[in-house]
Amino acid sequence: MNKKSRIYIIARAILLGLTVAAIAFFITRNLYHREEIKKDALRRIRERGYLIALTDQNTLNYFIYRGEPMGYQLELLESFAKHLGVRLRIIASNDVSKLEYYLHYNAADLIALNLPISGDGKKLVKFSAPFGETRLVLVQRKSPNSGNDKPVVIKSLNDFPDDTVYVRKNPFVSAQYHAFYKKTGKHAILKEETEISQEELIRHVSTGIIRFAICQENVAMVYHRFYRNIDISVLAFPLFSYGWGISHSSDSLRTEVDAWLQEFKSSRHLKKTYLDYFDNQRIANLLQSEYFSVSGNKLSPFDDAIREQSRQVMWDWRLVASLIYEESNFRPGQVSSRSASGLMQLMPETAAKFGIDSLATPERQIAGGVKYLRYLDKQLPDEIGSQVERVYFVLASYNVGIGRVLGAREKAEKFGKDKNRWNGHVDYYLLRRSKKDPVAKPDSLDAYPIDYKTEGFVDDIVTRYYHYRNLIK
Repeated sequence: MNKKSRIYIIARAILLGLTVAAIAFFITRNLYHREEIKKDALRRIRERGYLIALTDQNTLNYFIYRGEPMGYQLELLESFAKHLGVRLRIIASNDVSKLEYYLHYNAADLIALNLPISGDGKKLVKFSAPFGETRLVLVQRKSPNSGNDKPVVIKSLNDFPDDTVYVRKNPFVSAQYHAFYKKTGKHAILKEETEISQEELIRHVSTGIIRFAICQENVAMVYHRFYRNIDISVLAFPLFSYGWGISHSSDSLRTEVDAWLQEFKSSRHLKKTYLDYFDNQRIANLLQSEYFSVSGNKLSPFDDAIREQSRQVMWDWRLVASLIYEESNFRPGQVSSRSASGLMQLMPETAAKFGIDSLATPERQIAGGVKYLRYLDKQLPDEIGSQVERVYFVLASYNVGIGRVLGAREKAEKFGKDKNRWNGHVDYYLLRRSKKDPVAKPDSLDAYPIDYKTEGFVDDIVTRYYHYRNLIK
């Protein structure tokens, strides 16, 4: 073997060794990275400052009524976010497959739905501890159209005809659907629908659009109070436990969810929250309101005026609506203990400055309030370049006055914070007024009149705005 051949063989061996070493390094690093993701799930949420949760939108889980975000899953999520010490952001869709996709690709932290805890489901997510139990039932009309006008109601799955049964497309319930199909002697023709809620399926049965549907029993019992012509007596699948879904790479988050849930259950808050929605006649009555997000698309009688005036400040009209709800709950005659009045709760001197008096119509009140928002925005320095940050500063200024906000900016800069960022920076110093020791809270917030407590004001408006954006178009 000549010298060149030996060099070539040695070079190939070195190259092969380096390749194997590189592959081993990347595999090891990837495994380590996965373990770090598991360990850091909670840390990422806390560093981000908010929990991202996935749920659907319907009369039970997540909706808006007269401007107030409500819902069973929403209340649970708010409690859990408070437990973590972070804010809450929700992504809502009635397509459960889409929600599972978002979770799989780490666009969110968890799925907050009553997901059946099953072997097939465990391939998709890691489940929390069970929240409760329910069954699947066949939903049918008590008196569907028939040639002899006699009720035709299926009493047993053994008698099921060759007919279509509509179900909500849900990868977590596929096994239960298949079990139902076999129980009918394979007569049922299952048709999966996307972007639809169980409530909509029940309504379609009640109105005769479809003949059969399958829904969770606890959900069907709620709507049975309103849709009296449906029958839900036939069992489609026996009792199962349900819980939230969490990514396989988020062990620490699942542990924290289970710890919170155990505490929430022991305090009886879980049972109370459940009964507030699943055993409450008022929920069925909401379906008849035009200010209910599931059946309507309105927040208040003043939506058109808010839309029109919001253009003046170049804000999403739903953000202005959230501010109005915070100030007055959409009550134009509201007067505070400090004489702030109207939909936008302007102080008398401010109202006069922007052309508003005690006889102003709701439309004029909104116009005056928006002019004040625009005025405040112009008072802020241009170096607050982020439009999102400017919104925070304007809202805070609307609440406590532009002078206090500008003073808090100076204090934030003095003590090493970013004077052009609100959350965790300027807001921190607005709430801590002592010049000698700004880290402590030496001055009680009670020193502020109740109308001027700013803690939570901005966050509440922005959080509510995100709910409005999810559910109101």
